[in-house]
Amino acid sequence: MAAGSVSSMKLQQIHHVAYRCNDAKETVEFYQRVLKMDFLVAISEDKVPSTKEPDPYMHLFLDAGNGNILAFFEIPNSPPMGFDPNTPRWVQHIAFQLESVDALIQAKAEIEAHGLEVIGPTDHGIIKSIYFFDPNGHRLELTCVIGTPTQMAELKQLAPVMLEEWSKDKKVVTHASWLHENEFSQ
Repeated sequence: MAAGSVSSMKLQQIHHVAYRCNDAKETVEFYQRVLKMDFLVAISEDKVPSTKEPDPYMHLFLDAGNGNILAFFEIPNSPPMGFDPNTPRWVQHIAFQLESVDALIQAKAEIEAHGLEVIGPTDHGIIKSIYFFDPNGHRLELTCVIGTPTQMAELKQLAPVMLEEWSKDKKVVTHASWLHENEFSQ
């Protein structure tokens, strides 16, 4: 952008986030059954529209609520899915928000009733979360906000300070350690 010009770009929301899946049908059925998502759209072609590469695929879109869409690609001509051995499994995940702690507890029971192992609830100070995996090995989080507006404002104010400190030497920055103090002191 030229010096002195002002950007008119204003993002409205995330339209969709796309992940790979092992089996399109299994994936859609899991998200419909376990997370009650509506199946919105399926697109299947033999060439990638943006690159024109020949690569048959099935592209799926599921309604994650409030205009948010979770998408998947099944790409059968590619090597099997794997995981980055340099990234711990807990790092990359998809988080969905629920309305309350009661809804979170109820969701945990429902998910466990489907035979899935669920971790949590974990108290993160401003949110509580549960964790489990989809049939593709993607880690999923269901969370509810429990933080106060004051806590959220404090964290927003601390964020740039913490980032600057972290950037200098990549050592833990403790300004927001109050988020998990109760969890680690038990």
